[in-house]
Amino acid sequence: MLTRRKLLKGTAASGFALAAGPLAAPAIAQGARIRVGYVTPQSGPLAAFAEADRFILDGFAATEAGQNFEVIVKDSQSNPNRAAEVAQELIVDDGIDLMLVASTPETTNPVTTTCEFEEVPCISTVAPWQPWFIGQQGNPGAPETWQPFNYSYHFFWGLEDVIAVFTNMWAQLDTNRSVGALFPNDGDGNAWGDPVVGFPPVLDELGYTLTDTGRYQNLTDDFTAQINAFRNNAVEIVTGVVIPPDFTTFWTQAKQQGFTPKAASIGKAILFPQAVETLGDAGHNLSSEVWWSPSHPFASSLNGMSAGDLATGFTEATGRQWTQPIGFVHALFEVAANVMGRVSDSGDPDAVSEAIAATDMATIVGPLSWNGAGLPPFAARNVAKTPLVGGQWRLREGGGYDLVIVDNQTAPDVPTGGTMEEIPA
Repeated sequence: MLTRRKLLKGTAASGFALAAGPLAAPAIAQGARIRVGYVTPQSGPLAAFAEADRFILDGFAATEAGQNFEVIVKDSQSNPNRAAEVAQELIVDDGIDLMLVASTPETTNPVTTTCEFEEVPCISTVAPWQPWFIGQQGNPGAPETWQPFNYSYHFFWGLEDVIAVFTNMWAQLDTNRSVGALFPNDGDGNAWGDPVVGFPPVLDELGYTLTDTGRYQNLTDDFTAQINAFRNNAVEIVTGVVIPPDFTTFWTQAKQQGFTPKAASIGKAILFPQAVETLGDAGHNLSSEVWWSPSHPFASSLNGMSAGDLATGFTEATGRQWTQPIGFVHALFEVAANVMGRVSDSGDPDAVSEAIAATDMATIVGPLSWNGAGLPPFAARNVAKTPLVGGQWRLREGGGYDLVIVDNQTAPDVPTGGTMEEIPA
């Protein structure tokens, strides 16, 4: 097979390329030599994850470090096949030195797999580490066969963290400990519902009963079967990892059919204020994991901005409310600048990979180091964990929602702004 390394052996990539897709590349300084590819879901059902891309890229281009980079952006269209295709284009056609990719396993995994085959360094984020690492193994069901990656590195939290956050929030309420699951047939859903590494064994150990009706297809238009099963099993807590349009459908139908649990802690779907606002008043006290917020006590290594400053800057630049991916997309470029500042030849993939592995830095999402802390041995080389807390959406007087951190037991440095409350019937 013809890999990029073989194709480019003895030659040097030269010239500049324009970004493909709806997002143009930021302005760069003349003579910039470090070519970075960035794959992101700018369109399709995952597009909310890429809402801050333009703001972050413009901010990166304005920093001193950013002047040394050309960023070539590709839209995955929220499609795994498209993500792999554009990754190949960036590697073979654009001759990138480093790949960056964010936002759910449907984007991160095909890009990472392509980079690993082509021997191109890759840094990814915004996907729990289990579906990222395990989902790319030749046999995900056989742990003894799992192998570390040579060129691919990931930073984010894991299923163990979101399970702890959700159960810590539920423990603040008086419930019957009956949980209903919404796990779709995708990378996240299969990982969250996995009987070994997902929610089921932990919930069982903690004394919760789980009603799981099986994997449904994304963009489902009828959740009556799930709602009936939850009602029949006296479910008072709903959890899952759902794309935004599907949770809107589920929650609207649940309300219409008279089903209101005491808690609904949902990954992915209600990370964004726009998704909650589409529910009207029915979004009050929905809860989710919080990976990053303006109150996180961290600052950027690129420009010194605090998390609060970055969130405020986004609102001032766009007129929109801050969202969680802002911090992690910014951190991707922090790591890229830090890594490339420690290599003498940005075109040497082995040197770049070694530099990523040796990273030990402070970022706007917290300290980052691929040192294996908090990880099983099989993932220690390729994953760096970041802190996670829990929050609830609270309806403001006059409309709109604020995300209030209500549990920080897993990351005490992140301050809380309230306590967990039941969803009103």
